[in-house]
Amino acid sequence: MRRRNVKNAKERLLAQEEVMIFNPTDYKGKWHELFNNNNPIYLEIGMGKGKFIIKHAQTYPNHNYLGLEKYDSVILQATTKLQELSLDNLKLLNVDASNLLEIFQEGEVDGIYLNFSDPWPKARHAKRRLTSKKFLDIYRTILKKDGIIEFKTDNVDLFDYSVESFEENNYEILHLTRDLHSEAKDVITTEYEDKFSSKGNNICFLKARWK
Repeated sequence: MRRRNVKNAKERLLAQEEVMIFNPTDYKGKWHELFNNNNPIYLEIGMGKGKFIIKHAQTYPNHNYLGLEKYDSVILQATTKLQELSLDNLKLLNVDASNLLEIFQEGEVDGIYLNFSDPWPKARHAKRRLTSKKFLDIYRTILKKDGIIEFKTDNVDLFDYSVESFEENNYEILHLTRDLHSEAKDVITTEYEDKFSSKGNNICFLKARWK
């Protein structure tokens, strides 16, 4: 899906210091100090415009949330939504997921959300998929021992690839469905999820943890 570039997005993000973390490597091993509590930390990778992570932060005030999005024009739209809210348990990071090991200490994250990640459909780009071995190894490092990964997509090929990738890389799949919305009520959705569901697309979902 084509992304709309926002003029001066990077500069405009600098004015959002209440919600943006511009020096995330400084907090490696210290994220609980940033939030000033010992509540569990959940990370959404590829948070888009922020609907999913904002709703989680509102619904679960005793959890801490970090939203990661590498596209500055996209994350800027999330900061706009947050201007009217007061959420002390949510911070945003404008970084690439490949840098996670520089940002988080081993076992520092309680859960990871992967929602409607770029499918990178060409075989030569498979290592860029957020459910490839490269990234699953990173997640295993930063997650706590029983940390959970939740993955949602409407792309069947990406889902099939991801199921195989999780299983091959020693993750235990705790729950799997190819039609999430028919099985679960009150699902916290993303912007993409709402759009795809309205078109009749099934939403595939899995929950996994490292064995």
